[in-house]
Amino acid sequence: MRRRKARLRTVALIGIDGSGKTTQAHRLADALNAAGRPATYRRNASGRRWLGRLAQRLGRPDAQRLVGRDGVLAVESVLRWLAIAIALLSCLLTGRTAVMDRYSACQYASIRAHGGQRWERLARAGYRLFPTPQVTFLLAVDPAEAYRRIEKRGTDHETMGWLTAADTAYRALPEYPSFVLVDAGRPAEEVTEQIQAHLETWLPPSASGGEDVGPVVAQARP
Repeated sequence: MRRRKARLRTVALIGIDGSGKTTQAHRLADALNAAGRPATYRRNASGRRWLGRLAQRLGRPDAQRLVGRDGVLAVESVLRWLAIAIALLSCLLTGRTAVMDRYSACQYASIRAHGGQRWERLARAGYRLFPTPQVTFLLAVDPAEAYRRIEKRGTDHETMGWLTAADTAYRALPEYPSFVLVDAGRPAEEVTEQIQAHLETWLPPSASGGEDVGPVVAQARP
């Protein structure tokens, strides 16, 4: 009851590439709007994919070969910071709920997966300005399944080594205990049900239609 009286300001969906963040963030924004809770989808990309494409056009195999590891982390950190800042300001001015496709934790995990831990302290100092989302969903999926999904969509490529390192990094973050774990290895519709079930108390009673949507959240595989 207390949650229904409060306004849901920010929800973040995080996880490794191929976990379904973008699909689920779009669905959540649509569900909130349909329930009479104005919401806006915001994609807080780091620019890593764009930088990788630029590197290939310039004859380099990847972004790290173009600007170095530290250069990649610097570009990622700045671009994601700007994206989050714009998203939060926009939703503050409009009063809409910000449904964040990626948030600061994604940058911390990326830094750890790259092995650039000394950058994390700098990133945290800069990102400290941003409020902690009221709910942060970690879409947990086996790296092998994430790899299969990425190859199927065919718009980019990630190595198994990177996906595994990123998965480990998320689980090692100090914020990990506060994340709501969602089993993103399930079909997309079931993942949607898990997320909306957890947010049921934030929505009007009519939003759920009085139906039993199953467990509030499914624990991710260890």
